[in-house]
Amino acid sequence: MERINYPKAAPGVYKAMLSLHEYLEKHSRLESELLNLVYLRVSQINGCAFCVDMHWKDLRAVGASEAHLYMLNVWREVSGYSQRERAALEWAEAVTKLTDQNVPDETYRIAREQFTEAEMANLTLAIVAINGWNRLNIAFQKDVPAPETAEHATI
Repeated sequence: MERINYPKAAPGVYKAMLSLHEYLEKHSRLESELLNLVYLRVSQINGCAFCVDMHWKDLRAVGASEAHLYMLNVWREVSGYSQRERAALEWAEAVTKLTDQNVPDETYRIAREQFTEAEMANLTLAIVAINGWNRLNIAFQKDVPAPETAEHATI
């Protein structure tokens, strides 16, 4: 059960978070499908059911296959992910987990082969943003729409 409806309780929090995504969608020049794939993977890592549900549905709506999505947890072990997707996923996992408070140089090198400096900054902001959404939704136990619901609620 939802603890509080934080968008209603503190609209500025919600608005601030939305502004990050508005910027990313309008100015990052990163593909929407790539961003949503990163959002989904980070949400899986963090265990945010609300965001997993939303970004899974967003990706399906733009034509991502079920196989592409359900294999995301094991993306390193399967083919079907582009070099750009792999670099983004590796970067997203490293920035989310910060193992030993570090993002490995090799992970950075691989990402830089696929992304410009501006894209790296924007991709990292996207990772920061979804981690923020995950923490808000987990902390306040944001309700997940019923499985049969075709549309998702707004973050």
